[in-house]
Amino acid sequence: MTEHEKLLRHIITGFEAKVAIQDELFQDIALNIWRALPKFRQDSAVKTFVARIAHNVLATHVAKTVKTVKTADIENCAEAEYVAATQKTPYQALSQTQRQFRLSQAIRQLNLEQRQVITLALEGMSYQEMADVLVITPNLVGVRLQRAKTLLTKLLEGAENG
Repeated sequence: MTEHEKLLRHIITGFEAKVAIQDELFQDIALNIWRALPKFRQDSAVKTFVARIAHNVLATHVAKTVKTVKTADIENCAEAEYVAATQKTPYQALSQTQRQFRLSQAIRQLNLEQRQVITLALEGMSYQEMADVLVITPNLVGVRLQRAKTLLTKLLEGAENG
């Protein structure tokens, strides 16, 4: 878990804004990984195995909460929690935190399929690794990623102009 914690934390941040819920999701993912280890056949990389479990847990989380979560609550709480969790020097923290917050906020506006590919791409996974995690073809990864990037660019440009 230590080796893949950073990957998991980044993926979770792409799906959930609230730090407390992110921690719960991390624990839930860790438990699911622990339970799935006996079934791991080593036909893929451990990183892919871990990311696939994380995405399954997060997809279930999104499906359960999308109907009940109020967008205004996320926007009001997320920025304060995110700033508190990522302090560096005052100037660096402000600039970096604002960029990261806007990116995370924009990613959470994407549909589930687009969130999945963009969070894995941001972790530096290849098309084949993403395809293995999501159980789709590398070509479909490319299509989804291009659409996600296009929409993400529009969302980020809208945030800068707004």
